[in-house]
Amino acid sequence: MPGLRRSPRPLATFTFFGALLAATVTPLAPAIPAAASTAAPAAETPKRVLFDNSKAETAGNADWIIGTGQPDPLTQDATPTAETDWTGAVSAWGVALQRTGRYALKTLPPGNSITYGTTSPLDLRNFDTFVLPEPNTLLSTSEKTALMRFVQDGGGLFLVADHTGADRNNDGYDAVEIINDLMANNGVDNTDPFGFTVDTGTVQTDNPRAVADTTDPVLNGSFGKVTGSIIRSGTTVTLKPAANPSVKGLVYRTGYSGNTGAFFATSTFGSGRVAVWGDSSPIDDGTGQSGNKLYDGWNDTAGTNAPLALNATDWLSDATGGGVGGTCTAGQLLANPGFESGATGWSATSGVITDDSGRPARTGTYKAWLNGYGSARTDTLAQSVTIPAGCTSATFGFHLRIDTAETTTTTAYDQLKVQVLNSAGTVLSTLATYSNLNASGGYVQRDFSLAGYAGQTVTLKFTGSEGSTLQTSFVVDDTAVTVS
Repeated sequence: MPGLRRSPRPLATFTFFGALLAATVTPLAPAIPAAASTAAPAAETPKRVLFDNSKAETAGNADWIIGTGQPDPLTQDATPTAETDWTGAVSAWGVALQRTGRYALKTLPPGNSITYGTTSPLDLRNFDTFVLPEPNTLLSTSEKTALMRFVQDGGGLFLVADHTGADRNNDGYDAVEIINDLMANNGVDNTDPFGFTVDTGTVQTDNPRAVADTTDPVLNGSFGKVTGSIIRSGTTVTLKPAANPSVKGLVYRTGYSGNTGAFFATSTFGSGRVAVWGDSSPIDDGTGQSGNKLYDGWNDTAGTNAPLALNATDWLSDATGGGVGGTCTAGQLLANPGFESGATGWSATSGVITDDSGRPARTGTYKAWLNGYGSARTDTLAQSVTIPAGCTSATFGFHLRIDTAETTTTTAYDQLKVQVLNSAGTVLSTLATYSNLNASGGYVQRDFSLAGYAGQTVTLKFTGSEGSTLQTSFVVDDTAVTVS
């Protein structure tokens, strides 16, 4: 009844439901180590790697492609034995993988978009690892979301940066800005989700060294032992373990350690893996399309760049399957979705989950009644939930009834925010904001997609805030998170 003043009820504050789910490669042309050139057993499924060429990777003097045969490099040469059999400055990388017999490679050509979950044969769901070698075009919102979901579901992402100002197509963005934009504006987790940011600036020349670690698979993989790398006008990354404790620096600029000056770093996110390299010079094999000014960093003896690139590709591709992703069992995930078990499953302000007859439940007896006191007050209601990796559809739904004693038709004195938070309590998204201006005669169904949070544990939170005079009641019932 509009204008009803609620009486506080001595209900305990509820607790959250459960715990939160928580030997060096020789230059290509002569030979590749025997372990890398031996074909895999016929029954082994090849690891699928997609190299990007949709973000101006060949602009200016750049030539960051494995071959001119696109999307399939085998159309240029089906049996490559040397880096010059495919044309591109990173052809040595591609040919080395191809010669193992354990890889199936493709290129995403210019004019294509990065996608995840479509029917395109070049969709990320069809690959285990995606290589983004010094992108020069800003990724779109949908592309950034696609990359994040791909990694969450078990994909490997290989990022290669370069020095500040390497804007080869003069569109206002260089690789540093583009990768950092992915970290901060992806629509899934905008708080440095991989635990690093690329440093703004330029390191002209250095020979970074690998950390002392005899067990790390990237430093000690089948392609050889990694001892270091090279910088020939590049940059470094700053590690942020508070944002992602899995981040790990493997190669550091001379004189640096810990969270600063990392030149090559790895991380995990959801079920997937990430690697970042601060310069494109180490992947440059010195051969490519005519007219490009290239540098043979791949075979530069000051570093072990070939083993680093190849071991990292192996490690990234050995996550949980990338394109195949995790499993998804269709169903409803929230505990006590209709509040009929009282306190079970939810965290709420005292008095919010109630069978008070002052406002009827939509079904059953209990509901969540936020505010409605006619005095300054903030009420909250929350539950954490894990969206399984592999689910392509996830919908958060609830029924909401709003009644108010406010008479204004222009001012939102009382508000209800519906938000998604990460495990640290940081707001990832505000799904909706309702107010006294949205008063309705009964319950209204509200639905929001959570597909972008697949592979994450998030908290769904309602926060109601009421002014000091006239009441507004926000009543929630029959919630659900349905996945498929």
